[in-house]
Amino acid sequence: MTVAISALLKGSTAQTLGALGNILKKGADHAAAAKLPEEVFLNFRLFPDMFPLTRQVQITTDQVTRGAARLAGVDLPAFPDVETTFAQLIERTQKANAYVQNASSEAMDKRADTTINIPIGGGQEMPMTCTVYLSSFVFPNFYFHAATAYNILRHNGVALGKRDFLRP
Repeated sequence: MTVAISALLKGSTAQTLGALGNILKKGADHAAAAKLPEEVFLNFRLFPDMFPLTRQVQITTDQVTRGAARLAGVDLPAFPDVETTFAQLIERTQKANAYVQNASSEAMDKRADTTINIPIGGGQEMPMTCTVYLSSFVFPNFYFHAATAYNILRHNGVALGKRDFLRP
């Protein structure tokens, strides 16, 4: 059985970005209940050389929107990194999910075996098929940054469990 790359991307995106939006809502509720400024959470890092919560969410959404664009062979979308509140981050997850869900499944699936060049920093690129790009680049980065956002909030006392990460 072959599963279309568009179905994998769209299903995973809907689930994880939906869950991330709910996790961020719990973070906002926790901050309000504790009478703490949202910035305390939004700027928190698990380790000094890691990105803060806001950037983790931005990268999570960038991975799937840029991934969808590359898979479909269209220009990369521009999502400016301007969020300063939980509400804005939640809106970004919704906007990113809408972008992916509206991306052309037909265009993505036609390109499953097409080789594309992915920038990896330092002016270098890595060639890979769209299927490999999705499975070995987009998904690992997407889940890493979504899980890190979850972990930042959990570390700061937000009542979260595994189901929160898995359920939109």
